[in-house]
Amino acid sequence: MKYSKAKQGRVFVLRLEHGDIVHEAIETFASEEGVRAASLTAVGGADRGSILVTGPEDGNASPVVPMHYTLDDVHEVSGTGTLFPDESGTPVLHMHMACGRKDTSVTGCIRSGVKVWQIMEIILHELKDTDAARTYDAASGFKLLCI
Repeated sequence: MKYSKAKQGRVFVLRLEHGDIVHEAIETFASEEGVRAASLTAVGGADRGSILVTGPEDGNASPVVPMHYTLDDVHEVSGTGTLFPDESGTPVLHMHMACGRKDTSVTGCIRSGVKVWQIMEIILHELKDTDAARTYDAASGFKLLCI
């Protein structure tokens, strides 16, 4: 395990609007507000056609081949994530959401494009005084959190 300390910075309350792509809206907001690192929680609705990454096809394969799941209708969502800069200083969101409808649910990473249905509420807690960042890892093909 590796770790670094951080201090609590600003807290933002965001309301994403119908049709917003979650990771794009949050990363744009972070860039505009100068948020380098953050933790986030989300509640709201995901629209039909939203795409989740629901795991690798084979956990032992390299490179990793992701499995994608497309929501066939509107789903209620709850999510949590982190935001850290990549090598160029661009904020990169890593968020997972549980998406439910009736008696079924699916959980996955939102990076492939989750679209807001009506509204989504985000609480963003800025993290200050941390040098944590996402750097590209050729072996996995992921931008991994490096401390």
